[in-house]
Amino acid sequence: MEFDFIIAGAGTAGCVIANRLTADPKRSVLVLEGGRADTHLYNRIPAANIKAVQNPAFDWCYRTEPDPSRNGLREVWPAGKLTGGGSAMNGMIFIRGHYHDFDRWAELGADGWDYKSILPYFKRLETNSRGGNAFRGADGPLSVSDLRVHYPVTDAWIAAAVEAGIKRSPDLNGEQCEGVDYIQASQRRGLRDSTASAYLWPASRRENLKLELKAVIRRVLVRDGRAVGVEYSQAGVTRTAMARQGVAICSGAMGSPKLLLLSGIGPGSHLQELGIPVAVNLPGVGANLQDHIGMHHTCEVNQPTMNSERGPLDILRHGLNFLLRRRGVLTTSIGHAHALVKTRPGLPGPNVQLIMAPMAFDLDEQGVIRLCKEPAISTAIGVIHPRARGRISLRSPDPMDPPKIEHALIGEADDVEQLVEGMQMARRIVAQPAINKCVVRERTPGDKAQSDAELREFAHLAAFSMYHQAGTCRMGKDNLAVVDPQLRVRGVEGLWVADASIMPELVSGNTNASVIMIGEKAADLIQSRL
Repeated sequence: MEFDFIIAGAGTAGCVIANRLTADPKRSVLVLEGGRADTHLYNRIPAANIKAVQNPAFDWCYRTEPDPSRNGLREVWPAGKLTGGGSAMNGMIFIRGHYHDFDRWAELGADGWDYKSILPYFKRLETNSRGGNAFRGADGPLSVSDLRVHYPVTDAWIAAAVEAGIKRSPDLNGEQCEGVDYIQASQRRGLRDSTASAYLWPASRRENLKLELKAVIRRVLVRDGRAVGVEYSQAGVTRTAMARQGVAICSGAMGSPKLLLLSGIGPGSHLQELGIPVAVNLPGVGANLQDHIGMHHTCEVNQPTMNSERGPLDILRHGLNFLLRRRGVLTTSIGHAHALVKTRPGLPGPNVQLIMAPMAFDLDEQGVIRLCKEPAISTAIGVIHPRARGRISLRSPDPMDPPKIEHALIGEADDVEQLVEGMQMARRIVAQPAINKCVVRERTPGDKAQSDAELREFAHLAAFSMYHQAGTCRMGKDNLAVVDPQLRVRGVEGLWVADASIMPELVSGNTNASVIMIGEKAADLIQSRL
């Protein structure tokens, strides 16, 4: 098979690029996706995503190496194994980050990725339920909506955050991208709006777009310094597809460096150890792995929450509310309110994200997540710009082997300090009059973790990945950069990378909105070279 362009991975950004490139009817595009279509109810009903995460039918379920910073813990890191990638199974929180994040990218060598330059792409991608303005889009493919489920305790938490000194932002994706606000979600009329539903499926009606599912890419074919096609496995058969103009890798922060390495693009010594011929010696491939670090603060409350609405009549009511009105609990995202805050003076932007949800979870005896029995709220505390760095490498030259993931999540002392500071902020919020009258008791960390020293110890036991991996094919201009500011892989013509792996540093908050923006900008950069 031969096409003008091949997209390796129908993930969050890959779907965007597929739509934009095929807008030209003269250009043929092949999209190869290793997983399935995102048409299952687990991918469409927002609250059902808990059934998709860590489910091998929808998730690559990557397992990390033992983490020395957490007593050798091995985590399972989700990665979308379906069209839409992470956007088809994540918590749907739509947050761009702070303008300083992108100005910082430009400072690090990513010319053209400062906030002023990428704002038009953020606007282009969305239709915002609050309307368009100088900062928000009104006619883009992706629907970004206010939540269609509401609990008064969420209002109380926001009011308490203001009482605690956090500014009320009318829109954290707008002019004031620091403070506290209600969460917006990637949803359309109460259903998840992934980049597959917003970009890929509308484009699939075009004759110049071909989509192949359950097609696992084995390597990019590089000849005379140029990407000319891909080799992939499908239904037990190894196939080849050729690209006249180029290939874009959109396989995510774990999958994209793995594919480059399998193609002979990466640290020469690592490739030689595995017997993979070196096409380009790029030592930065797989390095710079970053992830937001999280910890939970939970409280039992005397107000209705999702935990207290689990009886047979509640379930019937929620089901009818969703079926008839596309509203209620089944439309929930992973959080209902959030804040981007500074825990230290003098910082150029926020360093901690707080995500509040009117629910809390426990682990049963088998380690399965269950809603706790009493009404409760939780606040996830996330360190926005962690110092910890890890690496993605290959276990073997077999494309079917998962990548090797090494990351000491809380291996940096200052990251732990910021978690502690975030926990103190969460406690300060629930101590305010607006919500304290609703609080029955603190569930976690609880009475045994009051001092800073006790909170540090708690962090080593309770810290978790927020599943916002990024940075492993870093964009820049130095010798360790994998792609240049035009997202071209250094040393290979006709090869691009576009996903969270190209981020020089993490953004302030959940990463999916920024990955969609990357897809939009990547489409323009690619078309300018074709």
